[in-house]
Amino acid sequence: MLNQWPTGKDVDLEEAIAYHKAMPVSRNFGKKLLDAKKAGKTLVQPRAGVPVVEEHIKLMQYLEKEGEADLLPSTIDSYTRQNRYEEAENGIAESVRLGRAMMNGFPAVNHGVAKCRQVIESVNVPMQVRHGTPDARLLTEITFAGGFTSYEGGGISYNLPYCKNVPMERTIRDWQYVDRLTGLYEEMGVSINREPYGPLTGTLVPPCISHAAAIIEALLAAEQGVKNITVGYGQCGNLVQDIAAIRTLEELTDEYLQKYGYSDVQVTTVLHQWMGGFPADEAKAFGVISSGSLTAALSKATKVIVKTPHEAVGIPTMEANAQGLRCTKQVVNMLSDQTFTDVRLEEEKEIIHQETRAIVDKCFELGNGDIAVGVCRGVEAGVLDVPFAPCRYNKGIMLPCRDNDGAVRILNTGNLPFSKDLKDFHEAKINLRAQAENRKASFQMVIDDVYAIGKGRLVGRPRY
Repeated sequence: MLNQWPTGKDVDLEEAIAYHKAMPVSRNFGKKLLDAKKAGKTLVQPRAGVPVVEEHIKLMQYLEKEGEADLLPSTIDSYTRQNRYEEAENGIAESVRLGRAMMNGFPAVNHGVAKCRQVIESVNVPMQVRHGTPDARLLTEITFAGGFTSYEGGGISYNLPYCKNVPMERTIRDWQYVDRLTGLYEEMGVSINREPYGPLTGTLVPPCISHAAAIIEALLAAEQGVKNITVGYGQCGNLVQDIAAIRTLEELTDEYLQKYGYSDVQVTTVLHQWMGGFPADEAKAFGVISSGSLTAALSKATKVIVKTPHEAVGIPTMEANAQGLRCTKQVVNMLSDQTFTDVRLEEEKEIIHQETRAIVDKCFELGNGDIAVGVCRGVEAGVLDVPFAPCRYNKGIMLPCRDNDGAVRILNTGNLPFSKDLKDFHEAKINLRAQAENRKASFQMVIDDVYAIGKGRLVGRPRY
């Protein structure tokens, strides 16, 4: 792996371990998450990354100081995500020549270990690698050696929502490499946080689908020796369902880790603010950001990934990014001592529990107890089916839409291994909406809801 690009030669595992051990504890991502969980605090983290090291450092320092970020990312560019390092090199050169970012992220492989450390040492808070890479092995080697203490992604969540032609067997194996490397660091005394990507396609994803993917990726990571895992969920917009989702995500992940013998793995949670369409009006955009902040605070998520008021336009300025962070922090701080209870919350949690267990247990059954094999077979069979995914290996027959309260339900369960009671539950919820809108429950509802997301709304009402 290290021979794929010249910067790989600078990776030395034992030297990297020594570097991590010499770092101040304030830069350890997993520890900061665990401290926040213990204190009942929700941390705020942006998405951000630019191609030139000096500009990336400037951005990180600004988000730390002016944005008051508790945690920082290095979002990786699209060339690196596809292992196109030659083009990334050209992108860096063009960015320097033109004096502006010509790539949508930080090309860590091209910059190499020393420059990654330069970034890490420029701020006083922990940093995470965020990307979208099916084969992230070289990126992992370089960024771990470079001092990053958290790493996002997995063989399901960085394949089905991102790729067209990559088989599941390939990404599961490539991400076993990532997790085994993380496990090696752990065994040598350095704990690195791992985070499956929760929102998946970010469009009408039922909680049970993203939960099943996150739990399976957590189990795959634990199998390779990972001890610190953050499972995530993308805000869908219904307050009760979103709070239920975050709470059940942690409960179910702990449940499955315990069940399969990984009792020493520590679990935290992350809520991703609204992943759908954003209003171009910045005042309205702050309203969307605030709704996600409210959900994160009331659900007691360990951290929240923050959006910006420029979401509808493109890559935000660092000023806009900082504004989104400060807005989120204000709401989170105001609600830090408040709790949310509701009879509907417990009902929603029970539904999510039943649905998620059905999917995960069926994957174990298909793999004869081997979850790596089982998830590949499960995806092939449509037992785990991600809505609107571009991957040709995803079954794509399960269809979600919203009920009359805006919660995400399932119009066509496809091959999801649900009981009759669960299928009846979804049918009843969607029929209530159909009655309220005086129309039949049909595929048109799915279309209307997708269009509604593009307009920054939830439920798509009928178009007459």
